[in-house]
Amino acid sequence: MPQRPQALFALTAEYVPQVFPPEVLARLREAVDIDPALVAEDLTDPRLEEVLARTEILVTGWGCPRLDAAVLDAAPHLRAVLHSAGSVKSFATPELWRRGVAVSSAAVANAQPVAEYTLAMILLAGKDLFAARDRLRTERAFPGWGLVPGIGNHGRRVGVIGASRIGRRVIDLLRPFDLRVSLTDPYVDEAGAAALGVPLLPLDDLLRTSDIVTVHAPETPETRHLVGRRELSLMPDGAVLINTARGALVDHEALTAELRTGRLCAILDVTDPEPLPADSPLYDLPNAFITPHLAGSQGNEAARLGLVVAEEAERLVTGGALANPVDPGALGREA
Repeated sequence: MPQRPQALFALTAEYVPQVFPPEVLARLREAVDIDPALVAEDLTDPRLEEVLARTEILVTGWGCPRLDAAVLDAAPHLRAVLHSAGSVKSFATPELWRRGVAVSSAAVANAQPVAEYTLAMILLAGKDLFAARDRLRTERAFPGWGLVPGIGNHGRRVGVIGASRIGRRVIDLLRPFDLRVSLTDPYVDEAGAAALGVPLLPLDDLLRTSDIVTVHAPETPETRHLVGRRELSLMPDGAVLINTARGALVDHEALTAELRTGRLCAILDVTDPEPLPADSPLYDLPNAFITPHLAGSQGNEAARLGLVVAEEAERLVTGGALANPVDPGALGREA
């Protein structure tokens, strides 16, 4: 292997040991010359001037500072940014691509636990598990051993909003189950949906014909309150809305009003704002199940992100192409 290129961590320091546990860090250090004790949280710090001047690869992550022209001027040899998280929107600037810096993201790895969370929630919602748990807590007795009407996952209709990485992975994970899955996405045509093995529907039709709707679209000006009062009114009685994308895609005022009627249920891992105010009625509504933005990589899942970066570093130093490049032209329609 050729001489290892100089690399530098640029993220919130506390995340380094979680995303790069010993075995993953060792693999990364075989490919690049990087000091895990030197983590740049502020790339304008004068103490970093010398190392930045030699840096060829930035290993970024949550909390990475903005990579603007001034920072890039201080790193004249920079040729790649390997991001150990999902979206690069918070720190990437057009200057990166103007200077020909390659950018890679571990979004594909972060999609896996979100899709797994979504799969679990779809199956549990189909069994009406959350309401059943609450009834059992209150009544301390089974309702009886007979069949419970209106629940179950045989033929239940699931609508996926957004063929993002996560949306596609959810569709893939749902294949073994006896569910009827449909998709809506303005950037997917009939042929694209057929390749995914699902019918493509307009949003209104998907909402009308789905027992469970799961949101996986990016947050853009066009998608803010994508699911609002009118859209919620289209959903059939007893339907469930799952949101693991961004809170702003759902109009929370409209959702709260709909949930208060008892007609729908909601499972929200993301909210708007985040976290919700302490007096939000969503905390207390029995048909709202809220989790604290934990669908994405947590605990030992974070190592999967670091592994993607280590693999990308290996490709770089051996002359290979990045497996997970960020397309700057697609950023406007990504999370």
